[in-house]
Amino acid sequence: MFRRQFLTTVGASALTLPALTDTLGRPLQNRKLGIALVGLGSYSKNQLAPALQQTQHCRLAGIVTGTPAKATEWMAKYNIPQKNVYDYKTFDRIADNPEIDVVYVVLPNSMHEEFVVRAAQAGKHVICEKPMAIVEAACQRMIDACKKANRQLAVGYRLHYEPFTKEAMRLGQEKVFGAVKFVESSDGFRIGDPTQWRMKKSMAGGGPLMDVGIYAMQGARYVTGEEPISVTAQLSPKTEPQKFKEVEETLFWQFRFPSGAVSNSTTSYTAGIERLYASCEKGWFELSPAFGYGPLKGRTSKGPIEQSHTNHQALHMDGVCKDLLDGKTLPGHITGEEGKRDVRLLQAIYRAAETGRIVNLK
Repeated sequence: MFRRQFLTTVGASALTLPALTDTLGRPLQNRKLGIALVGLGSYSKNQLAPALQQTQHCRLAGIVTGTPAKATEWMAKYNIPQKNVYDYKTFDRIADNPEIDVVYVVLPNSMHEEFVVRAAQAGKHVICEKPMAIVEAACQRMIDACKKANRQLAVGYRLHYEPFTKEAMRLGQEKVFGAVKFVESSDGFRIGDPTQWRMKKSMAGGGPLMDVGIYAMQGARYVTGEEPISVTAQLSPKTEPQKFKEVEETLFWQFRFPSGAVSNSTTSYTAGIERLYASCEKGWFELSPAFGYGPLKGRTSKGPIEQSHTNHQALHMDGVCKDLLDGKTLPGHITGEEGKRDVRLLQAIYRAAETGRIVNLK
């Protein structure tokens, strides 16, 4: 619920308290933050835009696209006014639009930095789709730009708001079945169109690791509640070398954690796998499916995990925007610093795979 303005009466006179405001200085009452989606590809079309029809604290207010036909379609479908529609050249004019509070960057990985920085310079809060960038230095530049503009930066970690995932975090971090000893965390699928940007290293930064592998990597971290201290990794031989001429096809990696726990993970563009399993001192728990858009499913050595099935994207965007409306600092596990940490680990996995050596992470 939004905070409300209250009236306090002292004796015969009344004192009106000033209205509480959001992080942009506007009254909270009846406010929904306006989100502009930058990039109208599959994720925006099929997940984010529909989710924004189910949110309580934000709404679809604007779009940024380089395709005029998409702009026309979206304006009609979602009743978006022409003044809230931008292309990539006119994007910076968004600074003058008070109806847009948050910019959600949903572009190929190599383009994240440019549009996060431009959004911050335009005075907007930013959500950046994962992975935050291709290299760690770019992440830092994005963080710095948002700090300089006094705007907050979130990464699109939708699962951090999802009930089954939150329960897996609790089971592991609170040692409900004793200390976690081993984690198997894997995510992969068979990719289609070989010409898409995900298959171009210059745009994606890599293959499945930079796409769905990040979910598996995070899974091992948030189940143990620890940061890995070393990693080993292996690239599989390419069964379709022409299709995967620029990026890896399948990759395996192993983390070691300070407690002694270990994890084993797989990510692939040729095999379907989606599982998060933890073996503990006194039992086990797993999510399978674990990382997709849902419905997720879980069980433990004592029985099924019972949680509500939700729209992950709606929960994520509502969670971010509720904090912004309440004037809160976003939680660390979804911020740019977390995004930078992930990119550092992704690059360490690649180094381990390419060199065949243990990469120390401390």
